[in-house]
Amino acid sequence: MRRIAVLLSGSGRTLDNFHRCIQNGSLNACIQVVVSSSEQALGLEKAKKYGYPAFCAQSDEAINAILANYEVDLIALAGYLKLYRPPEQLARAVLNIHPSLIPAFCGPGFYGHHVHEAVKARGCTVSGCTVHFANDQYDAGPIVLQRCVALEPEDSPDDIADRVFAKECEAYPEAINLVDQRGTDYFWDRVER
Repeated sequence: MRRIAVLLSGSGRTLDNFHRCIQNGSLNACIQVVVSSSEQALGLEKAKKYGYPAFCAQSDEAINAILANYEVDLIALAGYLKLYRPPEQLARAVLNIHPSLIPAFCGPGFYGHHVHEAVKARGCTVSGCTVHFANDQYDAGPIVLQRCVALEPEDSPDDIADRVFAKECEAYPEAINLVDQRGTDYFWDRVER
């Protein structure tokens, strides 16, 4: 079972999904702590409602000081909008989910609705999500899994966002379970450096 810290910046929809999946037994993890980059984040209120220790911290140093007080072996970025540098012992244990099929529509500036607008503008017929390990560059760490969704020409960016998020709700817990089964090194060791 993975002991996870959840880092978020917004509404906490991914936290909701993790909590639901843990409760129904489909996610082999326990949430040790939730940290938000914003005091006003709805996700922080949700974490408290669920009974998770919840804090606001805006620097990597402050986040890492909080994490040092908990037994954590995986950090899940859940709509966390900053490049995060974890403590050294967790450098290969930070997961992120990105709302496109990496390497398409990723990197600096490609987050949230910006991705779906770019997908729409390009006329893509598919999109999806990618769960990957985070490193010191945006969206560049080893991929754990990807899931695809079909798009229709009349889909708006909001429609695309809804379809992709529904797939994210399946993919992120599945990826955490894969990491729990195979270990982090499996994913880091299988990619070219």
